[in-house]
Amino acid sequence: MGREKTDSLTTLALRLLIGFEQHISSQLLLRHSNNCSSWVEPWFYSGRGSCGFTGLHGAAFLGFREIVAALLTTKEWNINATDATGRTALAWVAVEGHEDIVKILLQLKDVNPNVADAKSGRTPLWWATGNRCDGIVKLLLEREDVDLNTPDTLHGRTPLWWAAEGRREGIVKLLLEREGVDSNTPDTLYGRTPLWWAAEGGHEGIVKLLLERDDINPNSPDTLYCRTPLWWAAQRGYEGIVRLLLEREDTDPNTPDTLYGRTPLWWAGQRGSVGAVRLLLERDDINPNTADTRYGRTPLLWAVEGGHGAVVRLLLEREDINPDAPGL
Repeated sequence: MGREKTDSLTTLALRLLIGFEQHISSQLLLRHSNNCSSWVEPWFYSGRGSCGFTGLHGAAFLGFREIVAALLTTKEWNINATDATGRTALAWVAVEGHEDIVKILLQLKDVNPNVADAKSGRTPLWWATGNRCDGIVKLLLEREDVDLNTPDTLHGRTPLWWAAEGRREGIVKLLLEREGVDSNTPDTLYGRTPLWWAAEGGHEGIVKLLLERDDINPNSPDTLYCRTPLWWAAQRGYEGIVRLLLEREDTDPNTPDTLYGRTPLWWAGQRGSVGAVRLLLERDDINPNTADTRYGRTPLLWAVEGGHGAVVRLLLEREDINPDAPGL
């Protein structure tokens, strides 16, 4: 009896969804969903109608797996059709996190996994990354034709950028396992790379994954004040990340910001971060005497002023230290 009821409801739903845009009940459903959706606002409904939001879009958006499967056998759909937001059915299930429906749609030979929405240029992979849907990301990455590096059109953020910024270590790992992913793409707002964000946010596991790549640039500064990943790690006191970055021979330990000329060693000394100072001083190419441009004070001067005796001792052990450097 239960199964007969389910079959009857499915038949009724199919009649509704096949002629989706002509039914008042579907319009009411869309209007309700437009007000009660998830973190992404579905601008697919207006007073004039559903704006290209088809029955397949609707069933996918609402997560009706059995109905999506039935719809696909009932008539021929344009699987890549977009609504007024430029989103396909695949994009909507990536947005909403319906992994079982993603699996169904990706089995269709004509599905395009790279259609970006019209509002922000975000692909299904971008949305799955932003929505923390590891399972959907994995399914999309199984497609050889999925574009790994498409940035959004708002701030140029790629899926990898978003995963690194959002502490999504599992997704970062999945993306980096795919050949062709660009690990250095900065955003267009302040030029911040995935490594920059991981270092600034203290995401040591993500920093480690990124630094294992031969093509990573460990010195990419932002375009606001030229702050590098090492600068941030030292400024925030993330000793583990400082260590990981300095294990790379191509990491520059001396790059100052352009605001007040503060180097990673300046920050480590000012904070009294003994471990970070020791790691930095182990580098042959470190300059221990670089003064800031605001007060003309060196790391030694700041360590003395802050009462960081252990840091002062480490600095004074250097033969090239200038203990008489003036400060304003």
